[in-house]
Amino acid sequence: MEYFKIIEGWFSTLGLSPSITELVLRGGALAAVVVLSFIANIIAKRFVLLGVTYLVGRTETKIDDIFLERKVFTKLSHFAPAIVIYLLTPVALDGFETFSGIIVHGSMIYMVVIGLLVIDSFLNAVLDIYRTFEVSKELPIKSFVQILKIVIYFFSLIFIISIILDKSPVYLISGLGALTAVLLLIFKDSILGFVAGIQLISNKMIAHGDWVEIPKYGADGDVLEITLATVKVQNFDKTITTVPTYALISDSFKNWRGMEQSDGRRIKRSVFIDISTIRLCTEEMIERFSKIDVIKGYIESKLNAITEYNRAHSIDDSVLVNGRRLTNVGTFRAYLEAYLKGHPMINRNMTLLVRQLAPTEYGLPIEIYVFTTDKNWVRYESIQADIFDHILAVIPMFDLSIFQSPSGTDFKGLAGSR
Repeated sequence: MEYFKIIEGWFSTLGLSPSITELVLRGGALAAVVVLSFIANIIAKRFVLLGVTYLVGRTETKIDDIFLERKVFTKLSHFAPAIVIYLLTPVALDGFETFSGIIVHGSMIYMVVIGLLVIDSFLNAVLDIYRTFEVSKELPIKSFVQILKIVIYFFSLIFIISIILDKSPVYLISGLGALTAVLLLIFKDSILGFVAGIQLISNKMIAHGDWVEIPKYGADGDVLEITLATVKVQNFDKTITTVPTYALISDSFKNWRGMEQSDGRRIKRSVFIDISTIRLCTEEMIERFSKIDVIKGYIESKLNAITEYNRAHSIDDSVLVNGRRLTNVGTFRAYLEAYLKGHPMINRNMTLLVRQLAPTEYGLPIEIYVFTTDKNWVRYESIQADIFDHILAVIPMFDLSIFQSPSGTDFKGLAGSR
């Protein structure tokens, strides 16, 4: 302050009044503060920030590059001029407390906002770094980061209000009890999403990249993002469906992750046999079926067992209905089992089943229940189509027919035959 007195004495020799001298001195000091803040801004951005950028570019790790891309260091540099103004303004405007207080409070609010932006960028950078690890696919943390941001935004707003009102933040926070119900109403979706996110993540119900089906919302595709309020699903037609996070807890959905992590992908499909074509095998049919390589051994063993049984029970085998007999549909099932066991794309270490379901008005369902070794959707569909192409083609060889509802052509044929 001695410098101010020296300059004030010099101005008084010029004939200026003390009040004018004080205004000139404080105005000049404030201008000096502005100049110093401008210089601090230049130093922070053109020297310190460029130096940090250079050092980041020289390191091998990519972590600091992410912080640079998220502009964490750039936003930090904005503190330099604010700190200069905050520290020097009270000195420059000594005696002008009201005006000094406005500038100091403004710089404090500015620093709170800059700090909020720095923390926001820092959390985004941490999230980007976390996504580089494999565990992020099973344990996404974006919803937790978002709730943390909301808390930080809330307290930053409290600090700004406390600066404007010149009150302690504790005083304002203690008075928020009456607003709890309002806050719960405002942040209802966020709270529900946060709770749902904890349940989804802790139970590993869903993760980034999972194939999910959510029929209620028309979602069928891969999970793109799990946030505090929504889950984004990219459908296979490339459209994006946004589903409320809490809906995955309150409603049911299907996650195909288990299939993708298993050793095979299931084929579960039936062919409907026309019941009128099912019959006991004649000698001619047995002779014809015995020429099929994959069931030659099956027919021989079954014929031996049937012959022994009929002989032991003195069965008159001149009538087909007497005793035990082979059927064309049973032989067809045996053929399918042998065919599927020999198929190179069927996983024989998983369930392999050809079963007969209860007859319906559409015929007798023969269900194929197997797992392919290739889980890729396109190749899986090709394998499944090849298998059923073959099945549909060989059915007539067993004197069986596929049931199908009559079409207009069938009725026209009947009308023309009259």
